[in-house]
Amino acid sequence: MVGASPAVREVIPGISEAIKVEAVCFDSTREFLECSREEEASCLILNLCHRNEEGFQLQCRLAEEAYPPVIFTCYHGDVPSVVRALKCGPVELLASPISPADLEDAILSALSRDRTQRRQRAEREDLQRRYSILTPREREVLPLIVGGLLNKQAASVLGISEVTLQIHRSQVVRKMQAHSIADLVRMAASLQIPFWTENDTTSETLPQRCPFATPHHRPVRSRHWRR
Repeated sequence: MVGASPAVREVIPGISEAIKVEAVCFDSTREFLECSREEEASCLILNLCHRNEEGFQLQCRLAEEAYPPVIFTCYHGDVPSVVRALKCGPVELLASPISPADLEDAILSALSRDRTQRRQRAEREDLQRRYSILTPREREVLPLIVGGLLNKQAASVLGISEVTLQIHRSQVVRKMQAHSIADLVRMAASLQIPFWTENDTTSETLPQRCPFATPHHRPVRSRHWRR
C-alpha cells in the first residue's frame, strides 16, 4: 500500500489474514520504487494523488506498467482525475466509503492477474532464450517451415540442398523444443516472426522484420511457388 488512508489501513490486516497475504505499507510512491520486490504474486494499492500532478503521473505510469497490478482508492478525487486514472488500466478504482468486501475482491483479482502475467512473462523469456540459440541460417529456415513450404521448396528459396535444409529444420525443431509444426507455428506467432509468403523474394527480408534476428544473412535466389 502507498499512502493508504486510515480507513484502508484499518481493514487491511483482516483482509490479509483472511486471504493469507502479507501487507506492506509505504509512505510514498518513490519509497515503494526504491524497495526490493519479491518474486511472488503481488499488487499495489495506491491512494489517488490527484492534487500533485507529478505524483499523479507517477501513479498512472505504475498502473500502465501493470507490474504489479494497481488498485486505486479515491476519497476526494475530482472527476477528471478519476477518468484519467481509469484510462491507465488499474484492476479497480474504489471510491469512498470503501467496502472491505470490495477491496478483498479487488486484491484477489489483482493477485490472480499478476500470477498470470508472471507466467506469461516467464514463457516469453524462455521462448526468446530458445530462439536466441538458433544460428542465422536456422532463423532463415524457421519462417519457411511455419509458412508451410515443403523441404524441397524451402531449400530452393535458400539456395541449399534438400538434405541440408532437413538438417537445419530438425535443429530448429529441437532447439525450439517444438512437439509439432503446429507448436512451432504458435511459437513463431508469439515471437512475432512473419511467416514466409510468395511475396518474399529473398531470405534477407525475413530476419529484418523479426525483432530477435541477427543482421548477417546471405542473399538467395528469388522463387515464387504456386499453390
